[in-house]
This record gives sequence, C-alpha cells and structure tokens, in this order.
Amino acid sequence: MTSLLVIIVLVLLAVALWQLTKIFDLTQVGSSSDDSQVASDNDNNIQGYIMFGFLAFIYIFTIYGLLKWGGLALHTPASEHGVLVDSLMNITWVLIFVVQFITQGLLYWFSFKNRGNKDKKALFFADSNKLEAIWSIIPSVVLACLILYGLYAWNNIMFVDKDEDVIEIELYAQQFKWTARYAGQDNVLGKANVRLIEGINTLGVDMSDPNAQDDIIVSELHIPKGKKIHFKMRSQDVLHSAYMPHFRAQMNCVPGMVTEFAFIPTYTTSEYRELPFMVEKVANINKLRAEKSIELVAKGGTALDPYTFDYLLLCNKICGASHYNMQMKVVVDTPEDYKKWLSEKTTLAQDIKAAAAAEKPAEGVKPTTDSTAKDTVKAVIDTVKAVVAKVAMR
Repeated sequence: MTSLLVIIVLVLLAVALWQLTKIFDLTQVGSSSDDSQVASDNDNNIQGYIMFGFLAFIYIFTIYGLLKWGGLALHTPASEHGVLVDSLMNITWVLIFVVQFITQGLLYWFSFKNRGNKDKKALFFADSNKLEAIWSIIPSVVLACLILYGLYAWNNIMFVDKDEDVIEIELYAQQFKWTARYAGQDNVLGKANVRLIEGINTLGVDMSDPNAQDDIIVSELHIPKGKKIHFKMRSQDVLHSAYMPHFRAQMNCVPGMVTEFAFIPTYTTSEYRELPFMVEKVANINKLRAEKSIELVAKGGTALDPYTFDYLLLCNKICGASHYNMQMKVVVDTPEDYKKWLSEKTTLAQDIKAAAAAEKPAEGVKPTTDSTAKDTVKAVIDTVKAVVAKVAMR
C-alpha cells in the first residue's frame, strides 16, 4: 500500500511540474524569447556542461556504490576452487571498471569538444583503418584472454577423474524442498526413476539394484572438510538450480537428466563462523534484529531469534510460489564427525522394511475385514428379531 501511495505521489508531482512549465510558457507570450526550436551556441554550451555534470554523477555514484555496498559481496570462499572463481571474477570487475572509466570519459569529452558552434564546420572521414584496428584488436585480445582463463577455470572445477577418491552424493530437487542421498559403503548410488516413487521411497530409488541397498536419504546435508564431494543432481518436476554460494557452486537440476558438480570444502562450519569478517557480519545482523525485535514486541509481536551462520543449499531458479523457501542446511564436519554422523543413519532399505513391518498386523491377531464385520452385525440383528418374535407369541 505504501509503495502504491509513493507511486501516486510521484505521478501527481510530475503532472504538477508539467502544468507549471505550460504556465511558464504562457507568461513568456509577447517577450523577445527565441522559440525557433533551433539550438543556439548558448544552448549547446549548456548541454555540454550538463553532460560533464552527468559524467561526474556516474563516477561519484560508482565510487559511492563500491564504498557503500561493496562489503555485501561474498567474502572468503569455502572451497578449493572458490579461490579460482573469485580470481576470475575480480579480474573481470577490474577490467569492467577501468574500461568504463576510460570510455565514459572519452565519450563525454568528445561530445563536449565537438558541440555545435556556428563558427565551426563539421568535418568527417569515411573510415580509418588504424582506428578500426585499435578498437577491434584490443577488445578481441582482452576477451580471448578472459575466455581462455574461464575455460581453464571451468575445466579444473568440473573435471572429476574416474579413479579419484570422491564421495558420491545425490541432490534431489522438487517443489519446494531438497533431499540428499548418500551412496553408502559401496560409494555407488543405486539407480533411480521418478516412476518408482512410492510410499517412503520418495526419490524413486530402484530397490532391485544391489547398489541401492546401502543408500541413505537425509534432509540435512553433511559433508567432510578436505574431501572431494561429487554431487549428482536430479529434479522431480521443474527446472531448479542447486546453488551453494559460499562454495562458489551452482548447477541446474533438469527434469529427465542427471547433472553434476564437485568441490572440496576447506572450512568446517564452526571454523567459518570464527572468521573475523563473519563474526563482524553476524554481530551486525543481530544488532539489526535486536532493534527490529524492540519494535515487534512493542506492537505485541514476537522477538526475532538471534542469527547464527550456516552454509545453505538454495534454489537459484524461480521454480514456483514457494521458491523462496526452498533451501537446505549444509554442515561441513571434520572427517571424524562426518563418519560418526553417517554411521548413525539408517539405509533406505532398512526404512522400507521397518515401514512394511509396521503395516503388518500383530502376530496371532486375526484381522477384521469388512465382510466379517457385516456378518457380525447381521447375526446380532437376527438374534434381536428372534427374541422379539418369541415375546410377541407369548
């Protein structure tokens, strides 16, 4: 409602300014003002200086934005390849800002220098091989270097050797939640298909596959520090995107196919929480939450809980109405804690057996079917009728 009122006020102000300009034009009737609609030297000078003012605005706002919001960017990466990704990103940013600074300055300077003047005659030349070579070769070389560096980074990140010692984990996406499946002791994920989804087998794992017998399904992702994790990703319904920002990892989850991504975590959750920048960030967030809680409590609401940092798996595709809620907690443990946590989990095969056993009736108790119940009711009715008939005869 507030946004609508602001928009209405802005529209009314624009209309008011427009009407004021019309009134001003009417007051100039009969004066010696130039209304020929042809720009004079004075008009061109004014426009030239206004362009310099806009150039100054661009530079000032760019510097202000870097100082004001630069700290909101992701900080230390929590994966080995994250350093390479950040390096590529920083080089790209530096090139963008340098090129923007130079080209914008030249653009506005030449526009001002060659502004209209009745004493100057416009000169032009059809082409210049030298200029064409300069503004074609330099960008081509720079872009080629960026692309080659990007391909080098991509190949290093995506390459997983078949003989490499990795942990196989499946990330399963569906509206609107994530589920993780661990490969178990054999480190081989069992086959799966959405057509096999039934009961507690919500991922459609093929239980006839021997490799599926030790698969473990969880709703909270745990991974060990210093170990390469090979993620295989599936989607049940629509296009999702597995996004783990602190690990600099993102991969689309496409219905009907399996995508993959791998990385090595370098900080446990507790270690990342203790990094100076994160301690400062959490303290600032909790300060804002405390201030907001005072307002909520004053209005009869509930105070906000203190914020604690956790790695998150998010969906980076707008996949539906509850897209914002599609996230899963990621915990990076030490190798010892990870093994302990995993050893406490039951396999999917065990869960299916337990569910089947729970559905069976207790031993020695004859199940009551619908037909048995009907026969019992009928016998009671017949007995009542016989008693009523005897009483009537008497």
